[in-house]
Amino acid sequence: MKQRHQSFERYLASRYLSGGKGRVSGSRFIRFVIIAATGGVAVGVGALLLALSITRGFSNEIERKIMDFGSHVQVESFLDAPLSDTREYVEKLSAVEGVTTVDPAVIEFALIRTKTDIDGIALWGTDKGRMLNGYMVEGEFIRTDPASGKPGIVISRAQSALLNTGVGNVVTCFSMRENSGANRQDLIFGRPKVQQFVVTGIYDTGFAEVDDRFAFVDIDVARKLLGYDADQSTRFDVRIRDVADADSVVSRIDEAIGFPTMSRTVFEVHRNLFAWVGLQESIIPLIIGIIVVVAAFNIVGTLLMLVLEKTGEIGILRSMGASARQIRRVFLWLGMLIGGVGIFLGEGIALLFALAQQRYGIIPLPRDTYYMDTAPVVLSLFDFVIVAGVALTLCLMAAYLPARVASGVDPIKTIRFGA
Repeated sequence: MKQRHQSFERYLASRYLSGGKGRVSGSRFIRFVIIAATGGVAVGVGALLLALSITRGFSNEIERKIMDFGSHVQVESFLDAPLSDTREYVEKLSAVEGVTTVDPAVIEFALIRTKTDIDGIALWGTDKGRMLNGYMVEGEFIRTDPASGKPGIVISRAQSALLNTGVGNVVTCFSMRENSGANRQDLIFGRPKVQQFVVTGIYDTGFAEVDDRFAFVDIDVARKLLGYDADQSTRFDVRIRDVADADSVVSRIDEAIGFPTMSRTVFEVHRNLFAWVGLQESIIPLIIGIIVVVAAFNIVGTLLMLVLEKTGEIGILRSMGASARQIRRVFLWLGMLIGGVGIFLGEGIALLFALAQQRYGIIPLPRDTYYMDTAPVVLSLFDFVIVAGVALTLCLMAAYLPARVASGVDPIKTIRFGA
């Protein structure tokens, strides 16, 4: 008996949803209102899922670029001076629990010049160049150019355009560091240390803080040009097994090596950028989520209008033995069907749009502001399930008031006055 009642309620709700005929004068309008309510849910759900996918993708892309070039933990001197005994530091840091790789780096300001142009850069000396993996657009990181015997340098695409140079061309770097092996008098009279390089590669991260600043060379060549001793480094870039454990690894590093070094996680070094990303993740979905709330509660007005339109039918059903509880369930089912169809359409639209964005990049972004050309999209099953659950719950809540109104219709008054 119970199963038969549930079938009757679902059947009647589906008839109302599909536009079952009521009063001729009002049926078209009611059908339009139901379609509008369903479309509102679809648009809200689709917009929210796209916002979540884009902010998740944006966050992942920014974090990946930051960590590729900043590592998970940076170890440097309190005194803003080179650290000696590089090999010893590497051994101690590698022995710390959770650490996977340790890369010494020499990073100092220098001038780079071609035949026609000159610019300031941060010269980054490295022994592996692993941070460039995945970002090379031309050539490669080579310590020494085999054709000329000169040391190689990798510059960014932005620097290449600014200096009007490319792979295979020779550039000259000038060290402006006071203790670079030249005495102070040499620097005063314009005789800094000089080294010619051959451009062996061009990289492009889309991350202006990197592309506008860094050029990469072999660490031993950088030490010689910048006046470092053979065992000195500016800092050590440490990668760890799980970035979520960065704070605990920093504590262990401080215990292992101590003064005069300090250790900072990537989240501390780039605090402003991560705060900006966090703001994007929290505010945008919240604002777009309001659309879902508004769309869901549009169902209140839609179902109340439907109750007025179907008052006569409700009265007849009540007089034929339908209980108030059954009538209430009919309209709860109707609210759930409107929400369900809207959610299905919204998630389908979001999925298709996200896949199109991944393949064709149809949403462009200003590269200088967002560090990428198109909006990145990361699809998450968790987002789809949570958004569907929340939206359906809101639709059911919105349907409850009209359902109570419908269940309170007096069949005798309805039939007597021909409603």
